[in-house]
Amino acid sequence: MRELNIAVVQMAPELGKMEANLARMADWVRQIATSQPVDIIVFPELIVTGFEGGQRFAQMAQRVPGAVTNILGQHANEFGVYILVGMAVKEKVETVLYNSAVLIGPDGAPAGDYRKLHLQAEERLVFRPGYKLGPIETEVGIIGVMLGWDLAFPEVARSLVLDGAEAILVPAAWEARAAAMWQTLLVARAYENDVFIAAANRIGEEPSYTFAGQSAILAPSGEVLAALEAGEEGYAVVRLDLDEVRRRREESQIILARQPGAYRAIVRKY
Repeated sequence: MRELNIAVVQMAPELGKMEANLARMADWVRQIATSQPVDIIVFPELIVTGFEGGQRFAQMAQRVPGAVTNILGQHANEFGVYILVGMAVKEKVETVLYNSAVLIGPDGAPAGDYRKLHLQAEERLVFRPGYKLGPIETEVGIIGVMLGWDLAFPEVARSLVLDGAEAILVPAAWEARAAAMWQTLLVARAYENDVFIAAANRIGEEPSYTFAGQSAILAPSGEVLAALEAGEEGYAVVRLDLDEVRRRREESQIILARQPGAYRAIVRKY
């Protein structure tokens, strides 16, 4: 059995208080890693800065590698874990910003990153959309990453799965008013792709938003293996059997029964 021990963290960052947020993340890493075996710890979307940073993201965005990944890399190395962190990332050109998720390896260095493809209206005022998808090969399995609203686009999870992803990690800042849709989409993405889903959604409030929480880990069947309550900080850890992905796909035939030749319209612009 190929095991993957995965944790999702549900917390409320303080808007704009990066040092305080990083300190609290370090506390979560220490608490989780010293209490049970864990391979990957998933934090929510834009957890380093908060979500509604507006023009302040120009100052808060980080390079990769950079100060934030170096700090979290020390904790990843100390406890021998992968850490997936949602953060604002900037290119060499200071004005080019992305809503990103960075996977930091147990050696303390970035192991891969993903830049959010699907930006909602207010995000487009600050960030550029990403431009590619691709799983990250790690020592503990082949990992796909999506962010927040990407969950509403079935093409994202399907593309990651067709490229080999065995588990998809979802850092999110999903609103409370759409909490029922959050739960529905998590089940759908897991079931329709026969893939594990580990989703870390933040909680708390910012000037224009209240966030849903309800972080969860799901099996390839769509079964919810662990879930957190809407308004509570905490974490959930589940031991996954990655061989279940292959067994489930052989049983369900969902991936094998696809008819790609009939789907050409899916890649056309609307």
